[in-house]
Amino acid sequence: MTIATRLEHYLTEHHIPYQTLNHSHSQSSLHSAVTANVPPMSLAKGIILEDHEGRHLMAVLPSNKKISLAALNEELQASYHLVKEQEVYQLFRDCENGAIPPVGSAYHMSVVCDTSLADLDDVYLEAGDHETLLKLDKTAFEQLMSNSKSCNFSRRIFH
Repeated sequence: MTIATRLEHYLTEHHIPYQTLNHSHSQSSLHSAVTANVPPMSLAKGIILEDHEGRHLMAVLPSNKKISLAALNEELQASYHLVKEQEVYQLFRDCENGAIPPVGSAYHMSVVCDTSLADLDDVYLEAGDHETLLKLDKTAFEQLMSNSKSCNFSRRIFH
C-alpha cells in the first residue's frame, strides 16, 4: 500500500500538489518522523473524536504534541471524546491500522487544525500506510485545511 485511495482521489480532485517520501516501517506518527528524518513538529497527525450525538471530528496536530481535550472542548464549546481504536479502523478502511491521514475532509469529516502547524514552510502527512509520507508546502497545506477551524489545543509531549 502507498497512498490511501480516498486521500489520493481527494488531493487530485482538489488540485493539491504534494511529494511522496518513503521511509522505514514505523509504529506511530512520531516514529514516522524519526525514520523519515523530518522534524516531528512538521509531521501532522489526525486524532478522531466524537461528540455526544455521534458526530466525528478530526483534530490535526503536530506529531510531537498531545491533544488537550479540555482546551479543544472549551474552544469549540463542545464535549468531544476519543473514538475507540476499532471504530477508527472502520472509518479508515483504505488505510493500514494506525496510519490515518490527517485529512478529515477526504473522509467527510469536520476538521480542527492546531494553530502551531500554520507557521511551517512544509508539512508532512501520513499517507495511509506505515512507510509513506506526503510533503505539502505551506500553500498546499493551507488549501488542504481551508475548510477547517483553527485553534490552539495541543501541548508538547517532550519538554
